[in-house]
Amino acid sequence: MNGAQLSEFPDDSELLRAAVSGLRRRALQAGELSAVSTFSGKFLVKFLRARDFDEELSLKLLLNYQRWRRESPEISTCLSPSSVIGLLNTTYHAVLPQRDHTGSRVLIYRIGQCAVVSTETMACACQWNPKDWTAIQVFRVSLITSEIISTEAETQRRGLKVIFDLQGWSLGHALQINPSLAKKISSVLSDSFPLKVRGIHLVNEPMFFRPVFAMIRPFLPDKIKQRINMHGADFHDTLSDFFSPPVLPPEYGGEGPNIAEACQDWTLRLLQSEKLLQQISNHPTGDITITPEDALISEEGETEPLFEG
Repeated sequence: MNGAQLSEFPDDSELLRAAVSGLRRRALQAGELSAVSTFSGKFLVKFLRARDFDEELSLKLLLNYQRWRRESPEISTCLSPSSVIGLLNTTYHAVLPQRDHTGSRVLIYRIGQCAVVSTETMACACQWNPKDWTAIQVFRVSLITSEIISTEAETQRRGLKVIFDLQGWSLGHALQINPSLAKKISSVLSDSFPLKVRGIHLVNEPMFFRPVFAMIRPFLPDKIKQRINMHGADFHDTLSDFFSPPVLPPEYGGEGPNIAEACQDWTLRLLQSEKLLQQISNHPTGDITITPEDALISEEGETEPLFEG
């Protein structure tokens, strides 16, 4: 039975036990995880599905995920939606309610055209105003959503597709993306998070975005590069080649709920997940099926290997 077939079985299927057990054994033998006592099956199956049950690739992904968490505490230790609620309330981000024809989750991120909202004060409003929100905070939104949707078995199987609306991208945005952050972003897209990225679609991309893309591109594997589509300002015509009308909001040429409604609904979902996300942030491995105390080997060296799922 191949990996794609195994992926279809539920988490607690007997057919997955051997694969989960094999990955757990190799993970616990890995030198850089020597302090870890065990991993739950529910946690490990995310990594197996993300790599079609290739044990070697799943182990590499798991180790990269743990390394990324350790090396990026400015993001990984704070996954609170409340910390970025102001940004979320600008309708910056949504996970659309309907999956695409392949079953993939569809995410939208909107930089936003700054517009005058008060002629008296000349105050402006946009989705991501670089004067109000740092690139780290903006990236945190992506990690928050990724942690939530990675718990969905169907998303583990079918992956996700992302639409980045870059209308309003300015020099102020570009200056916030340095090579270090560019590498961290590319790592999550390619080899450090248990999700399959099935497609990346850029719309309204301006000249100012090219230097940023040039920083990120070298870190991406060829398969991700091949899944990047640039649509420009005429995206209404070309996005329909990838997404059916019921999936997309009207603002993107579709027939689904409008973008403001989709953003509000997803923001509510994230706020409802605040406790769960805080637990992931605080957990030494992110495997909240295992208590923090059980996740690490005690000073006495006692372990309680867990086999479940």
